[in-house]
This record gives sequence, C-alpha cells and structure tokens, in this order.
Amino acid sequence: MIKRLPNFLTVLRILLVPIFVVLFYWGSDVRTLAATGVFAVAAITDWADGYLARRYQGVSPFGTFLDPVADKIMVATALVLIASSGEMPKILAGVLISVIIGREITVSALREWMAELGERRKVAVSWLGKAKATTQMISILLLVYERPLFGLSGRNLGIVLLIVAAAMTLWSMVGYLRIAWPSLMASDVRLDKDR
Repeated sequence: MIKRLPNFLTVLRILLVPIFVVLFYWGSDVRTLAATGVFAVAAITDWADGYLARRYQGVSPFGTFLDPVADKIMVATALVLIASSGEMPKILAGVLISVIIGREITVSALREWMAELGERRKVAVSWLGKAKATTQMISILLLVYERPLFGLSGRNLGIVLLIVAAAMTLWSMVGYLRIAWPSLMASDVRLDKDR
C-alpha cells in the first residue's frame, strides 16, 4: 500500500491544479490564503512522493513518467496566473516566465533525446536543478500570498527569488547542454533499440 502512495501524491498534485486556478481568481482573502495553501500542499507532495518512492522502493515507470509532468503543469500554471494578475511588471513577468518555461521544454526534450541514445543518466536531475526548483516554489508561494512577511513585502521578495530562480534555470540548462553536447554533435548517432 505504501509503495502506491508516491503515485497517489503525484496524481493528487495534478488534481489540485484546477482547484488552485479557481481559488487564485476567487478574490480577497480566499485567494491569498487558500490558493497559497493549495500550492504549498502541491509543493510538499512534490518532495514527499520522491522521498517515499526512494525510501520504500516504490519507484515505478508510471511515477517516473508522471512526477515531472505534474511538477511542470503546476509550476507553469502558477506562473501564467501570476503573469496575468498584474502582480509583476509585464515585461519582467514575460521575460522570467518565458525563460523558466522555455528551459523546462528544452531540458525535457534534451532528456528524451538522450534517452533515445541510451544516455539518459548523463542528464539526470542535478543539485542545481533541485535548488532551482526549491527557489522557484518559494518565489511562487510568496507571489501568490503577496502579503507582508516578517515586515518585508512578500511580492517584492517573491520577484527577487523568481529572478534568482530564472538565473539558476539558465545556469542548469547550460550545464545539461554542455554534458549532452558531444552526443548532440555526433555524426554517427545510434538510437537505443530497446525503447
């Protein structure tokens, strides 16, 4: 039973997306508190499903596929909602969110290509990727919450952290591309026949 819990948490994270969207646009205190709470639960399940899968040997092909999909759906949705809400200057929001979502698409395509070559492990998630994801989650929480926090503007702190996350996003993407570059530039490419 406990081996199935990681997959349940991953599916739950996807199911929370429409609830988050509705609460985000609900308005007033409901949006601030409930939407922040839903995103916080999603962020916690992101950590918990990976931990539980490793701890109790519950890693499965379904979970390995769905976990990054769930993460990207939740983060991309939150970023698009934040951009549309006017909480950030439009140009800044457009640049940061384009960088973050563009990187996710690029790295996902890169990992798929490397998997075709049988070299998926070369571009496995790095410590920088994990640090980027954590910074990104905290920045989104602050931008959704948008109230003062310990005397500081939650909105401004969220913007600063999102800028940091975008910089880490580019840094990690360059790292993955450097690792994969020899394979991408190889003239004699042999795809993995077992896939």
